[in-house]
Amino acid sequence: MSVPKTVAIIGGGPAGLMAAEMLSSRLPYSMLGELQIELFDAMPSVGRKFLLAGKGGLNLTHSEAREVFLSRYGARRGDLEPWLDAFGPEDLRAWAASLGVETFVGSSGRVFPREMKAAPLLRAWLHRLRGTGVNFHVRHRWLGWSDAVTAGESAVPETRQSLLFATPEGEKTILADAVILALGGGSWAKLGSDGAWVPLLLGRGIEISPLKPANCGFDIAWSEHFSSRHAGHPLKTVVARCLAPDGSEIHRQGECVITASGIEGSLIYALSAALRERIETDGSALLQLDLAPGKSLERISAEVAHPRGARSLSSHLHSRAGLNAVKVALLREVLGVEADPARLAAAIKALPLRLIAPRPLIEAISTAGGVRFEGLDERLMLRRLPGVFCAGEMLDWEAPTGGYLLSACFASGRVAGSGARAWLQR
Repeated sequence: MSVPKTVAIIGGGPAGLMAAEMLSSRLPYSMLGELQIELFDAMPSVGRKFLLAGKGGLNLTHSEAREVFLSRYGARRGDLEPWLDAFGPEDLRAWAASLGVETFVGSSGRVFPREMKAAPLLRAWLHRLRGTGVNFHVRHRWLGWSDAVTAGESAVPETRQSLLFATPEGEKTILADAVILALGGGSWAKLGSDGAWVPLLLGRGIEISPLKPANCGFDIAWSEHFSSRHAGHPLKTVVARCLAPDGSEIHRQGECVITASGIEGSLIYALSAALRERIETDGSALLQLDLAPGKSLERISAEVAHPRGARSLSSHLHSRAGLNAVKVALLREVLGVEADPARLAAAIKALPLRLIAPRPLIEAISTAGGVRFEGLDERLMLRRLPGVFCAGEMLDWEAPTGGYLLSACFASGRVAGSGARAWLQR
């Protein structure tokens, strides 16, 4: 009689749940015998960050062309491309449909569940996973390995992994033949993504890039006058430009929001990697805003130079250039109370904002940095810890909002789950 093999999946977000699905459903185990899939999460329930993402409609993925889609992953595109070719946006939509969740493409190309909620999808998914034999253990915080583990440099470990957990009943040791770590980043501690795994892996000699804020806001030295009056006000339909690390220009059109300390929003998140790296290199980053996209500098110059008579500057810029009160206030904040028409027109088309720091990691939507790909094989197994796999946001990649984060987390979970199965079949 064969001895059951155990896979421990630590982390109940999209990557961990998808790894469990790859191990549990419709897969042959003739070489494995019976397989036990045990999923552990530190929180009272799984998928908490996933549910939070669903409050905004659950942007699952994006429908744009493959090349554009892959370009969103920046310097790590080459590492993620095999995952996303194997499980791309259309595959993700088909997977959701298999759970009874219909999706649609919004006007921006983003893909959402028809109900615009995460809870129905998560409920259906957990029901299916439980039906295929996945066992869930909540309030189990991973503390690392107990002294019994031997994770050497050999191709096959001599013993099973011995994992230590803090539980409401005290510390427990769990033995596993393979381990999948899907512990998230460090930007949502209250939902379980607290980065507490970093010292545990560093202690085992795993190379980790420092965790940094991604999809975050940035600080600008606003005056108290501007900050107190305009914090929380949106800047709609603007084009933002900045320099990429290689010196090329990046530009995006969208919306952002003035905050008490600076600026944030989806438009800023799309540029956050480049802005953060520029601040790290130069001490600050220059962000230029086109406040009147679609109108040439020549046209704006003519409109601004038009005699305004007794009208205020705000009324003049609203009627002639289409600028609302927030945009006019922003111009005054940067240029001062009065500016000559030529300087004012130039600023409307390229308003310079000096960003001095990203907001703290705890405020970020996601995390950059994590387990370096150089320490992983193509199945996402740690080379220094045979039988231990990593997936999701704890890996060293980042992507803007718009469905790219979830797409890659799902796809990485499939890779890690398939990798663990192949490892056990050896």
